[in-house]
Amino acid sequence: MSEESLPADALPEYAERVLEVADLIPPGRVMTYGDVAEWLGEGGPRQVGRAMALYGGAVPWWRVVRADGVLLLGHELRALEHYRAEATPLREASRTTEGHVPRVDMRRARWDGGGHTGGHAEGHT
Repeated sequence: MSEESLPADALPEYAERVLEVADLIPPGRVMTYGDVAEWLGEGGPRQVGRAMALYGGAVPWWRVVRADGVLLLGHELRALEHYRAEATPLREASRTTEGHVPRVDMRRARWDGGGHTGGHAEGHT
């Protein structure tokens, strides 16, 4: 079935799976685009990013991030509100960083899916 023939409210199956993973990420924690792809066992960071960009508005989109912890361009302030409300570990930006926007502290905030076994292989890190 092509995307043109899908009902307007239907999600492509891959996007639906990406959004389900985003919904599993606990407050204050994050997964990278690559982590989500690995969890699903298909696609890659770009495919996850595209699914999030097109369909992620109804899930905690701020919990799926770039591997370097840099905030989503154009959504930095909205993301920061969520991170601060959820006590997500952040690294303060240096004074030389444009806009002085902090980034996610990936070492402390990254979630490996612990406690959830559906949808990924055992031993995922």
